[in-house]
Amino acid sequence: MRGGRASAALLGGGMPVLLPVASRLLLLPRALLTMASGSPPSQPTTASGSSYVPGSVSAAFVTCPNEKVAKEIARALVEKRLAACVNLIPQITSIYEWKGEMEEDSEVLMMIKTQSSLVPALTDFVRSVHPYEVAEVIALPVEQGNSPYLHWVRQVTESVSDSSTVQP
Repeated sequence: MRGGRASAALLGGGMPVLLPVASRLLLLPRALLTMASGSPPSQPTTASGSSYVPGSVSAAFVTCPNEKVAKEIARALVEKRLAACVNLIPQITSIYEWKGEMEEDSEVLMMIKTQSSLVPALTDFVRSVHPYEVAEVIALPVEQGNSPYLHWVRQVTESVSDSSTVQP
């Protein structure tokens, strides 16, 4: 996709349009998520003697025209330690307006786990290698999760966060 955003709509009877689970979770107010989880996101969770700082890890999303491009970008992100892990989600359909025309494309979605501090460098790298005129790169901070996994994401990408620049 060259650009775009998702939105939720209501049907006449107040029933929400069916959205993927992750999309629906993004629409929930933070207070509801806190109540459902049983612990406020502002409290660090300890694991292996270390605590997780909410928001220090992000999940970034990038759409690609096909699996070949997505794999090339994903491998480069992991090799450069801009990402600890990249999941490729094939066969998504993107519907958006581009240059005044309604578009519908089959794409591959990349879900990238990284340190929040690396999102600007990750974005710059993706923009430098992505075939789209305007590459989608959006990132959401991770408030809570499996502490050992979040610690691993930070460990794997730690050496990059200490350096000032990453070359494409």
